[in-house]
Amino acid sequence: MKRTIAFAFCCMAAVALIASCGPKKKTAEPAEGEQTEAAAEVAPAVDSAKVAALPDEPKFDIVTNFGTIRVKLYSDTPKHRYNFIKNAMSGFYDGILFHRVINGFMIQCGDPLTKDASKKDLWGTGGPGYNVPAEIVPEHHHIKGALAAARRGDAANPLKESSGSQFYIVQDANACAALDGEYTVFGETIDGFKVIDDIAAVQTGARDCPVETVKIISIKLVEE
Repeated sequence: MKRTIAFAFCCMAAVALIASCGPKKKTAEPAEGEQTEAAAEVAPAVDSAKVAALPDEPKFDIVTNFGTIRVKLYSDTPKHRYNFIKNAMSGFYDGILFHRVINGFMIQCGDPLTKDASKKDLWGTGGPGYNVPAEIVPEHHHIKGALAAARRGDAANPLKESSGSQFYIVQDANACAALDGEYTVFGETIDGFKVIDDIAAVQTGARDCPVETVKIISIKLVEE
């Protein structure tokens, strides 16, 4: 199987964007990767009535140990909207690490395996055991702060289905422009851009894994 990853600077290839901390080459193309379904963790159910009562474009605070990134979800990517809400409100993301950080590109997280240091070799390959159908909207670009879903590459995933939990946040729009039309962008940052830059600037080791812990403490619904 191939190891999943979220890396591509200026050109695309038919490979994974679910990032892993596995071996890779720093080229203009993403490295290849593979998802480990056996290690998947399923998010608990949430109250569907509560989800239905949310605004069309709800806002969430991604609270990290570096500060808070506030995002809003797009209404025209409803499957991704619902999936993120479910994961966030169930606590699925609490304690998950940013396992892949590339300064001048993006920051990525969402793998439940990162809660277990003994599974570091598998970081980037985990998820809830399902994919989300692609919702690629031409009007949604990889602007700075764009919230987008990671996925496996086209060879293994010709329908461009998204990971059920892994997502990335764009730090550099120019570097990520080539991802437009290839990955589902389902939200954007509205506050906390400095936090994105601060996370992107951390020292990384092999496989773009941060040397220090960069963690999601919680993701909270912004009550309005």
